[in-house]
Amino acid sequence: MRVPPPALLCCSAAGLLLLLLRWRRRSGLWRKVKEARQRQERSLVQMEMAVRRFREQHPSVNMISILPLPLPELCKKLQDGSLPPDHVFYAYVGKALQIATETNCITEYLQESETQLRKAKLTGKLGLLYGVPVSIKDSIDCQGHDSTLGFIKNLNKPAAEDSVVVQVLRRQGAIPFVKTNVPQSLISYDCKNLIFGQTFNPLLYTRSPGGSSGGEGALIGGGGSILGFGTDVGGSLRFPAAFCGICALKPTGNRLSKKGIISGVLGQKAVVAAVGPMAKDVESLALCMRALLCEDMFNLDSTVPPLPFNEEVFSSTQPLRIGYYETDFFTMPSPAMRRAVRETKQLLEDAGHTLVPFELMNVDYVIFNFCVRGMFADGGASFLKKFKGELEKSSMGLFLWLAKSPHWLKTLLSWIAKPFVPRFSHIVRSMRTNTVDEVWSLHHEIEEFCHQFTAQWKKLNLDVMLCPMLGPALGIGYPGKLSVAVSYTMLYNALDFPAGVVPVTMVTDEDEEELKSYKGYFQDWWDRTLAKAFHGSVGLPVAVQCVALPWQEELCLRFMKEVETLILKKNRIV
Repeated sequence: MRVPPPALLCCSAAGLLLLLLRWRRRSGLWRKVKEARQRQERSLVQMEMAVRRFREQHPSVNMISILPLPLPELCKKLQDGSLPPDHVFYAYVGKALQIATETNCITEYLQESETQLRKAKLTGKLGLLYGVPVSIKDSIDCQGHDSTLGFIKNLNKPAAEDSVVVQVLRRQGAIPFVKTNVPQSLISYDCKNLIFGQTFNPLLYTRSPGGSSGGEGALIGGGGSILGFGTDVGGSLRFPAAFCGICALKPTGNRLSKKGIISGVLGQKAVVAAVGPMAKDVESLALCMRALLCEDMFNLDSTVPPLPFNEEVFSSTQPLRIGYYETDFFTMPSPAMRRAVRETKQLLEDAGHTLVPFELMNVDYVIFNFCVRGMFADGGASFLKKFKGELEKSSMGLFLWLAKSPHWLKTLLSWIAKPFVPRFSHIVRSMRTNTVDEVWSLHHEIEEFCHQFTAQWKKLNLDVMLCPMLGPALGIGYPGKLSVAVSYTMLYNALDFPAGVVPVTMVTDEDEEELKSYKGYFQDWWDRTLAKAFHGSVGLPVAVQCVALPWQEELCLRFMKEVETLILKKNRIV
């Protein structure tokens, strides 16, 4: 019998040892996932027990009558004492539990919220949001709780302190009570990760709730939270709001503090992230901004400009001069999207406002050269680093593969694909590693683009802009295949303009019929996939975007309120 040489035996032993180490590491990761899921399940049990205990102690309280109250009315009743804060709190804990069971939107119950509730009743300090239960996106730090971003490596690393936004909310009397689900890395407009799984749209479970603030969208859309907070670096507040039929505001990047909020790509400045509120109606968003834009916010984070909420601008009834467009000529709007803009335009004109066509130019260049290249200016190295040691690579497969690919392969692929799949070619080329000089030049180019866009806006003497919003909600799994469809939202992150979303209509049978002739502007795989993703959506909500110039959140909200009021009036007449 031949004996294997010692070198071969050593190699075999080393190989087996390596396999054993990998197996042990994977086993350790799965154990952490299992523990996190058990904590999530325990959270839901704690919510159920808390609600049951309250109902046993207060059998006569009609909790169902609390849930339909709009936030301003709810706040008034809490302030004047006609509605006790514990009645409101447990009404929403009960409803949140129901929606979480249906949609898998909650990752953690903040049990200390019950302690805060008891203290609020004793101290009697009445902030603008006194007694209001609020939900918080996973990536926004709450002391003692993980901000995972869907990554296993972030488990069991509780935040040392609250983010500034959460601190200000608490000082205004609000009670953060749950954290909500996100997609792995946040760089997605779906809502799935290996730890907590897929979140579903409360309006139709086969649809995505949007992302990355998808847990917030599902919870608020289902009625389990009256006010929530998310972040937005390409539409992450606006997609969930539009998909779940609610309202959201993405402010100018630094209008609200981002201290203590974890971003998907740390340090990049090309595409501006923002934190903002989500709610059922515009008045709730305005009330929230009133509460947050206070001395506490400005003192806790001195990088936030001390601009209190401008009541005069929000309350104005002066007719507006409104720019509008139906398409960006990059992502062909669905029939319902186009109709949403047209019908809203007509309602605004009938109400005495002036509507002016606005010509968008070079959106493809903005998406590829500013957004993709800007976010992955290091060739995707820092983004790829986040996934090191993780079990799942999420729906970011294309970007992760490109981030791993050498420069010569990206160049070759871009050149080969250009005549056949130009958008793929542009993405590949945009994922190359840039020099410092090239990054500075890119930032300068983005500044120049902002100046040109603003000059065009002012030449037309516009107050605000009416724009399409991608919709209706796409099927589960489709957002991961359709990263190019973020063009309508991501434009305003590159520009750093405040942008809000208001639902205005629902998909009709006529829209569905018209969708059969949908081709897209490029007629590539992405366009064909988007047509499939839109299909079968009768009855689902469709929104519009309302946009203003930087630092004009009050004007943006005033415009959103006008749109909302006209839509409600129209629906009452119908």
